[in-house]
Amino acid sequence: MSIQQALALPSPPPSNTVVINARCSLRKEADQRVIVVAERHRPTMRGFKIAHSKLGKQLRKVRAHLSRLLNQRRDLPKRVEVRELSERTVVKLATERKHLTDVMKMVAYQAESDLVALLRPHYARVDQEGRTLLHELFATAGDIRVSDCELTITLAPLSAPHRTRAAEALCEILDRMATTFPGSRLRIRFAVRPPPRIGLAFPGSPVERTAAKADAAAP
Repeated sequence: MSIQQALALPSPPPSNTVVINARCSLRKEADQRVIVVAERHRPTMRGFKIAHSKLGKQLRKVRAHLSRLLNQRRDLPKRVEVRELSERTVVKLATERKHLTDVMKMVAYQAESDLVALLRPHYARVDQEGRTLLHELFATAGDIRVSDCELTITLAPLSAPHRTRAAEALCEILDRMATTFPGSRLRIRFAVRPPPRIGLAFPGSPVERTAAKADAAAP
């Protein structure tokens, strides 16, 4: 983002809502004064002003408040410079570095989209939760074991059994691709550690027992 680039002010005071409320108050006071004029006739305007001086003061006060708000909003700039929004120094990336950063972001997003496509047949809510599941998979703990010809990555089970099953299916697909680790001849293998067994000896937490019953009841 350029340092000189202008941004729209997030919430310029006074807001349109404040001005609208002030106009409504002015209209209310004016309508009230008209009603009073219609109900109580005075022989002269001077007599009317004397009788209803309090109402006139309220009306003038609302008009002055509305005028101040309009002047304040009129003097407020429509856009502000980026440097005015923060006291810290604005860092502008060099053109080449920004292009490299953008390319890396695009490649990462495309790789994530490809993983979502592989996950689609194995996860019913892939359109709503596919990327969320992948983010959980990227952040989950795991074990790395290196042998003479293989690099095995074993991930921990995810937060829910149905997500763990989807992760297992994705790992099987990636494992069949026979990908080699960059800069070596080690084949990368992916696997998911099986979840702990829940039984009479190891009943688990109430949440785990409920999830296990739900998976057992599912067709």
